[in-house]
Amino acid sequence: MNTLYRNDIRGEFPQSWYAASTELPAPRPPLDGDTRVDVCVIGAGFTGLCAALELANRGFSTVVLEAHRAGFGASGRNGGQVSSGYNKSQKWLEARVGNNAARAMWDMAEAAIEQVRRYSETHAPDARFTPGVAHGAYGDSEARELAEEAEFLAKSYGYDQSEVLDAAAFRDIVKSPRYSGGVIDWGAGHIHPLRYVLGLAHAVEAAGARICEMTEATGITQGTPARITTPTGTVTADHVVLAGNGYMPDLDGQVAARVMPINSFIAATAPLTPEQAVLGKDIAAADSKFVVNYFRMSEDNRFLFGGRESYGLGFPSDISSLLFKRMIAMFPQLDGVKIDYVWGGTLGITMTRLPMVARVGPNILNASGFSGHGVALSGFAGTIMAEAIAGQAERFDVMSQLPVPPFPGGALLRAPLLTLGMTWYGLRDRLGF
Repeated sequence: MNTLYRNDIRGEFPQSWYAASTELPAPRPPLDGDTRVDVCVIGAGFTGLCAALELANRGFSTVVLEAHRAGFGASGRNGGQVSSGYNKSQKWLEARVGNNAARAMWDMAEAAIEQVRRYSETHAPDARFTPGVAHGAYGDSEARELAEEAEFLAKSYGYDQSEVLDAAAFRDIVKSPRYSGGVIDWGAGHIHPLRYVLGLAHAVEAAGARICEMTEATGITQGTPARITTPTGTVTADHVVLAGNGYMPDLDGQVAARVMPINSFIAATAPLTPEQAVLGKDIAAADSKFVVNYFRMSEDNRFLFGGRESYGLGFPSDISSLLFKRMIAMFPQLDGVKIDYVWGGTLGITMTRLPMVARVGPNILNASGFSGHGVALSGFAGTIMAEAIAGQAERFDVMSQLPVPPFPGGALLRAPLLTLGMTWYGLRDRLGF
């Protein structure tokens, strides 16, 4: 069974704090019969909805196919961190794509954050975009690396939003004994992701596009036009946008060879007391562990703590125990706190942890594999795919230069080989290497 149905009840949002704190819309009807459009978008998350919004505003007839509900997948379940840049440093990117392309990529990452900020204000004010993401360091060497990267961004890119803090100052804000300093990025931010993606869906429909829920794309016949099959009908389209990320079945071999689904999990505590405080400011935070921890406070004073990636297709039988153990190890003041919600979700990861943005057919575009860094980049990737369809492919062509090699052995061996590698890195994290 694929990731679309392996861990969830079909068409039902997970029992997350996000769903509990959101007024969920009524289901939309599925595709019924055959339809002809300019563009078919597969996936109604950040990527697909931003693509559909841009396309509809440009006058393209557009249908969005969603196997569950709009916002059902990673877009409605993630940690809500709207992060700057990419999963690789700008120095790393410059060494591989050159200074000019790396600069253009940085500018697009900044535009991606601005798009989230703007769309939050216009389409989802209840998503509450709030500035500030802290990055914690384990040990003095990692603290120096974070400070050096902040200095490099300031000198080479004019980025002045990074506040470098020593261990004492950082612990005043992120109240964990584990960190040895860090950086707060005030140009980044955090949102309520489910409210945001549902606001995007409403905007898409207001712009004239159609969203068909409970409609899985089961196959694509390439051609001009292309033909997309579903259990309840077909779509004939001049262009196709693949926007399913970790929840997309293997509709395209190039994507399947480079993007692998993995799982991540989040716990939401009961509202904290003053003695249990973990953050001194209303910011989000993440750390430098390879298997990352990420966390922030909710608007009703719950602690949202995420991490514990898994590389099997199915969720573990006990999601909460190891996640809770990690949370208490980092924040001893939370020992004994009640956990009210625990949920999981699936994301797409690549070998380099950079997005795969590619033209996989003459009229088929893909953006996926955001590797936990996609709240801003995934929606922006949808926007630039729409630009490319409209004949303005400059930004799409730059982002498609991000190096994303196939997994060794392709789709067949990607899971066992990556599991071995990630188990090793997880062991390194636990041993403190």
